[in-house]
Amino acid sequence: MVTAVRHLGPHWYAAVMGTAAVATAGAALPVPRVPGLRTVCAAVWALSLLLLLALLAARALHWAHHRDQARAHLLDPAVAPFYGCLSMALLAVGGGALTAGRDWIGEAAALAVDTVLFTAGTATGLAAAVAVPYLMAVRRRADAAQATPVWLLPLVAPMVAAATGPLLVPHLPPGQARRTLLLGCVAMFGLSLLATSLMLPLVFARLITGGPLPLALTPSLFLVLGPLGQSTTAVGAFADAAPGALPAPYGEGFGVLAVLYGVPVMGFALLWLGLAAAHVVRARRHGMGFAMTWWAFTFPVGTCVTGAAALARHTGLFVYDGLAVGLYGLLVAAWTVAAVRTARGLLSGALLAAPRTAPVAPRPVTVRTTSGAVR
Repeated sequence: MVTAVRHLGPHWYAAVMGTAAVATAGAALPVPRVPGLRTVCAAVWALSLLLLLALLAARALHWAHHRDQARAHLLDPAVAPFYGCLSMALLAVGGGALTAGRDWIGEAAALAVDTVLFTAGTATGLAAAVAVPYLMAVRRRADAAQATPVWLLPLVAPMVAAATGPLLVPHLPPGQARRTLLLGCVAMFGLSLLATSLMLPLVFARLITGGPLPLALTPSLFLVLGPLGQSTTAVGAFADAAPGALPAPYGEGFGVLAVLYGVPVMGFALLWLGLAAAHVVRARRHGMGFAMTWWAFTFPVGTCVTGAAALARHTGLFVYDGLAVGLYGLLVAAWTVAAVRTARGLLSGALLAAPRTAPVAPRPVTVRTTSGAVR
């Protein structure tokens, strides 16, 4: 077991995030009660909790017995951003406890689980948002041509905290406690939004000027949907929680923000979804095989489901109901494929094997004849 986890990187938390997204997005669907849907969502949330606990234990073994590899991951600009996934996995499972898991474990237990995971996820997310860009700047300077959507991961983690934190607001005493948590979530929303706004131009410029991403990284284009859908979800959550936490006119003002911000951002999310899907189709035609990056098809799409559901609540437009349902179908299909392929890779041992090294091309040999000619 100790040897098996040597190459278990932080990107594995993406599987937890994607599984939790299926549960939380399903619970948020703006549709009449579908028989069995709540039960399925609760079961999927329970699965995400089990995956989280197992992965936390495996990662603890990784750090305890393979510290050299763990440090190498932390200093590698291609791997370090995935440390943001730890925070988002904690937050996603914690938020799912109150939206889906409470049907099985009860509201009191769900509140306790969310409180613990939200606190841990927020702390690790804020730490990653500072530490990972710092290490990338001072320890392993990356070239702009290397920019990929993976660089967004530590910056999006505080946005996930901002979107899930309002679930805890009604459970706090009225007054200072509720206001502090809600406005703290708004601050994390701004932190993540501005940081993401600085990073996105690098990613887009790299894509336009540098050409398509490598095949294995092409699914990471879906990661851009994460801050778009999650920020739309967050402003909708602020609008839901604000009337019981903030005095007028601020409580009503968040309802306006949910629409004025969410509608254009969701429009851009759909534009990016089309662009990313086109790149994935191209990559698939060029031989793109399965990799753990396929989990990028899950959690970011899940945030767009919850974002569309928030817009459905605050606009009353049926088009957002349909959008949420359609995106949820895409999410379930993507999760099913990624889960099956991951399970198959685990059973074969391929996903836990050491990364393959690129073959070294033979150096050209120069031969000089007796006449002095080079051939």
